[in-house]
Amino acid sequence: MDNLLPTDLGSRSGRLLVFGGPYSNLQALEALQNIADQLPIPAGNIICTGDIVGYCAQPEATVQRVKAWGVHAIQGNVEQNIIRGEDDCGCNFAEGSRCDLLSRAWFPYAVRSLSAGSVAWLSTLPLQLSFRYAGQTVTVLHGAATDISDFVFASTPWPVKEASFAATGAAVILSGHAGLPFVDERAGHCWLNAGVIGMPANDGTPRVWYLLLDDTDGLFSYSFHTFTYDNGKAHQLMRANGLPDSYAQTLLTGIWDNCEILPEAEKALQGRAITLQ
Repeated sequence: MDNLLPTDLGSRSGRLLVFGGPYSNLQALEALQNIADQLPIPAGNIICTGDIVGYCAQPEATVQRVKAWGVHAIQGNVEQNIIRGEDDCGCNFAEGSRCDLLSRAWFPYAVRSLSAGSVAWLSTLPLQLSFRYAGQTVTVLHGAATDISDFVFASTPWPVKEASFAATGAAVILSGHAGLPFVDERAGHCWLNAGVIGMPANDGTPRVWYLLLDDTDGLFSYSFHTFTYDNGKAHQLMRANGLPDSYAQTLLTGIWDNCEILPEAEKALQGRAITLQ
């Protein structure tokens, strides 16, 4: 498979579950898999927007769980840089920033924790997915079509988003990377970020997010959902493995260590519980 080109999944039907950023948080991933089983939504209708590997303590087990689950997944910037043998996470953090400094602890841990087999499997993942659903053309990407590590938020100007719609030809974009769930719908296009499951959304709660798509009566609809999991265990494992304590605390408090990557509009929302339809 040429993972430089979007992998076409053809036409999909039935409910789809979309999630982002497991971030090596096995406890959150296991909880989401249980939710999917209860709904029930089969693995073929589940999509991960990348960054399977990240801040938390169980990168190898998390990769192997995603692989065994059999869901569709794309590479995030973390996977891309691990595959390339880079010495940083590729998260587009400003050099010397707090995020950059903290990544120098968790990223090497992730690299040395992964087996050669897991890295080889990650290298088979595409950078984008495309499919048709409820009469819409859909593209799944990590950051933006312009760059895998570009941050796109709710407040990001629409012309920036338009560049990705133009590049992909999609009516609907499903994205990840930013860590915050949101929808921006206008001009016949819809940008949906499912959020991530590996870290809370900076809203003062420990809950994490996923997205459901529905094609009932042939109409495209979506809904955002939250869940909680054994964040205490995930926190303890991070501390036991010498990972940044501030990120471990975020699993409990729901507050990010810093807001360096956020636009002013999103910074102002720190600690406020998110409400999305």
